[in-house]
Amino acid sequence: MYIAHIRKSDNKKQLLKDHLIESAVLSRSWGKTIGLEKTCYLAGLLHDLGKYSDEFQVYLKQAVIDPTSVRKGSVDHSTAGGKLLFDLCHKEPHDPFSMILAELVGNAIISHHSSRGLQDFFTPEGEAKSDYLERVVKKEIKEYDTIKQRFFEEVMTEEEFSVAIKQAVEEMKGLYLTGGKMSMKLNTTFFLLKVVYSCLLDADRTNTMLFEEHREYKQIQNKELLERYCHLLEAKVNSFKADTPINELRAQLSNQCKAFAQRETGIYSLSIPTGGGKTLASLRFGLNHAIKHGKERVIYVVPYTTIIEQNAATVKEILQDSENILEHHSNVFSEAIYTKEQEEIERKQALLKDNWEAPVIFTTMVQFLNTIYSKGTRNPRRFHHLMNAVIVFDETQGVPTNCTYLFNECLNFLKNYGQTTSVLCTATQPSLEYVGRKLEKAEDGEMIADLTTIEQQFKRVAVIDKTILETWSLEAIAEFGQDILAEKANLLIILNTKTAVRRLYRYLVEQTEDVQLYHLSTSMCAAHRKRLLKEIKEKLKNKERILCITTQLIEAGVDISFQAVIRSVAGLDSIAQAAGRCNRNGEAEQQAVYLVNPSPELESLTKLPEIAQGKEITMQLLKERQAGEIEAADLLSHQSQEMYFQRYYKCFEHILGYPVKGEPLILFDLLGKNTQAVDHFKRARGKLPTLAFKSSPKTIAEYFKVIDSPATSVLVPYDQGAELIADLNGELKPEEYAPILKKAQQYMVNLFSYEKDELQKSGAIYPLLNGEVLALSQNAYSKEFGVDLSALSENDALLF
Repeated sequence: MYIAHIRKSDNKKQLLKDHLIESAVLSRSWGKTIGLEKTCYLAGLLHDLGKYSDEFQVYLKQAVIDPTSVRKGSVDHSTAGGKLLFDLCHKEPHDPFSMILAELVGNAIISHHSSRGLQDFFTPEGEAKSDYLERVVKKEIKEYDTIKQRFFEEVMTEEEFSVAIKQAVEEMKGLYLTGGKMSMKLNTTFFLLKVVYSCLLDADRTNTMLFEEHREYKQIQNKELLERYCHLLEAKVNSFKADTPINELRAQLSNQCKAFAQRETGIYSLSIPTGGGKTLASLRFGLNHAIKHGKERVIYVVPYTTIIEQNAATVKEILQDSENILEHHSNVFSEAIYTKEQEEIERKQALLKDNWEAPVIFTTMVQFLNTIYSKGTRNPRRFHHLMNAVIVFDETQGVPTNCTYLFNECLNFLKNYGQTTSVLCTATQPSLEYVGRKLEKAEDGEMIADLTTIEQQFKRVAVIDKTILETWSLEAIAEFGQDILAEKANLLIILNTKTAVRRLYRYLVEQTEDVQLYHLSTSMCAAHRKRLLKEIKEKLKNKERILCITTQLIEAGVDISFQAVIRSVAGLDSIAQAAGRCNRNGEAEQQAVYLVNPSPELESLTKLPEIAQGKEITMQLLKERQAGEIEAADLLSHQSQEMYFQRYYKCFEHILGYPVKGEPLILFDLLGKNTQAVDHFKRARGKLPTLAFKSSPKTIAEYFKVIDSPATSVLVPYDQGAELIADLNGELKPEEYAPILKKAQQYMVNLFSYEKDELQKSGAIYPLLNGEVLALSQNAYSKEFGVDLSALSENDALLF
């Protein structure tokens, strides 16, 4: 009797053969979605093959007797399965599909406990080697023959195993060949590897968790839930009154989205103008499309957590379900009293974050891209649940520029092989089908018919070019704002940097008497910003006189409406978002959004190349319109946006594939042919080993970061934040930490490295919980500005 795990609660033993077979069955069920059921079954069957060694069996029992006497992970039990497949499938003469199977499954197996994720087939830098071959060929495995013998005695015979391999090889041929010819792109194999890895990770972790918690696997009935959600949403939509022209238009667009749900799997765009009700319209498409085509879930991917919180709350209320609708982002916390029912919901939500099995998911672009490209085992575990889904990308222009090719390539794979429909949902479509590695959008794939007419019907603002040759000084912008407030009750001013916002606010405090001033920036914690926004909305509702000066944090996911806006020139997508905060609900026939170009002294963009480039392109478009060189179309029209983004991506063509700073590496190039790594190996070794795969997934994961910023979170003493700091500085029981840390997330501010360094020099930051949490001193946080960085006023920082 050979053991896989020993349960902590009662020392009950899980037989190794049971763990392997049960994991294989789970892995097969998930791999079936993409036509990899036999391949994924093999991965589950072989992943812990090395546990058949006497060395591991002794280690496991010793760990129960005295946990301090052994080092976790000291006995390698994951290499044996990968080696067995290599030995059986990499024989002369080489069959390409046997090789593909061995490498596909073998890499997943040898990596399923690696903190660095999948191994490189060829390393593009440093020592020229193949991490995969180092493990499955060069590494000596103790008791290898004994391990194989025990597997064939307990799990399946050699004859049965040979049949299983042949079936998986045929499965490979079915995926790779079309009409008898090789049709799969090399880059696609990277994602197939990720699918097998994901299915294996989820199966292994799920089976282990079920044994440890003494539970049976119970799959969420997504089909039934999606049908119920669709019924509830339709009832809600039918209850809306088309009592204004705007509401009538929203209803019309929503109906178009529902009708479009009949279309086949593909990549589509939904270009609803700002304020057009895109959240519910896209949900209506997603639910109806999922039911029509048997999709398993609807996933919302948004750029900011603030949008998730707002949209998820609305959707949960309409769909009457908080348990099965998942919010996956850093700010989710619960202040509810912990009843047994609440604890069970929390436990379920925690599991759903790990595997994304939920029928409706709200997450961020960071979480989405990490699921595909980041290292470790936690994020990749979710990847297989991106198959056979509907994914709505809200504000698609939020895709980081350097991730453009990686984003496009994954969506193309999900469409072509994963049967997943993607929707690019934004008023400012980023023209991803025009870049070098283009997005394969469907022809006639725009959900909204006669978009030009719709834009005109939704037109609630006029964008007025107030840019000047000499540029605007701080004093001139302040005076212009005062002139507008002589006619309007309220005004929103959006500038590109936190420093410019703070300087203008301080200047206007001395100049303004009868208008209440507000300052917003990401130097404030989320709880602080939420409170101010709530207060601003109330004053706008009561028609009080207010002036809000902010960074572009207000431009996405904030349902607010001012009578006029002054916007520092930026990219057209940002200008369109700013326009969405003006006359949002058609309170007046038309209001103005004024574009100004602040002086470099007031607003330096030297550290913000993408914003600076966006501004430069917009300024050029404005000049061309004035000179009559291009048609004077509405600056916010989809034609203008298309022109803008084509120029934008051309300017940044050199970074679209994710070049690594300080290294001669482009991550996109490491997905498939990986010429650089192959040449590196050939130069050093003279000869290449026979491998079907060339990719470097470990190196990709090592360097990949969605937001390339060394930001550090600090807990600030705003409101309840001060109490939380005091709690964490005192004596706490172990069970008290988690609820406090969850709550603390609303009182955190991200600091750039220079901000953190400056505050540390002045002693304004101190550690809590042995340095695990950093806290800000009381005098370094103000109700006006948030984190007080007055000493850094000459430095500009991006708002997010």
